[in-house]
Amino acid sequence: MQKLELHYDTVLNGKFSLTKLNFLFLFQVNCPGCFLYGFPMVNQLYEEFHSTISFLGISTAFEDFEWNNDENTRLLLERQEVVGETKKALRQQGLTSFPLPIPFPIAMDKIADATFDYQLAAARLCSTFPNFSSRTQPEQDAITKNALNYLKGQESISLTFTLNQLRGTPTFLVVNDKLEILHHSFGHTTPLEMKKMLNDFVHQLG
Repeated sequence: MQKLELHYDTVLNGKFSLTKLNFLFLFQVNCPGCFLYGFPMVNQLYEEFHSTISFLGISTAFEDFEWNNDENTRLLLERQEVVGETKKALRQQGLTSFPLPIPFPIAMDKIADATFDYQLAAARLCSTFPNFSSRTQPEQDAITKNALNYLKGQESISLTFTLNQLRGTPTFLVVNDKLEILHHSFGHTTPLEMKKMLNDFVHQLG
């Protein structure tokens, strides 16, 4: 079972600790879809399941780094202010700020710094390639080189997003206390589908 590389800085509101079941919501502040249906759905799930499942929102960035950052995440949490395309989308609905509370903990995805080990990260990416270990050595070397060039070509590297090769935002993950990924979905998912899945996980735990 694939394990999640989970990296984040200080939790900006609330507290998070890894438990038997954990629901992670990765979003960008400059992502209208994250606010139009991501946050509303996670709020519903949190209200119903927070007594049995730990929740964590992770503000990440894989593009639009001038918007998707710590400063704008804090504006969201402290003043319910939104920016960029999210602000435009909410204005079309007659809203000047994000109208919903955010009751679950939020943290910033950790950004690679000067200590970032590109070789180790490239090896992590390669391990997610299908049948990587069974390929010939020249093939493995070529894939590793491509992964290394990809990482070194990034303007900024958000560790949780990049090391797990997530597709975009919003992304929803369920992991256990060993960080094994039990569920991974990207984009629009209905609250009904997600509630059924979480209920199944809770019942499996007994």
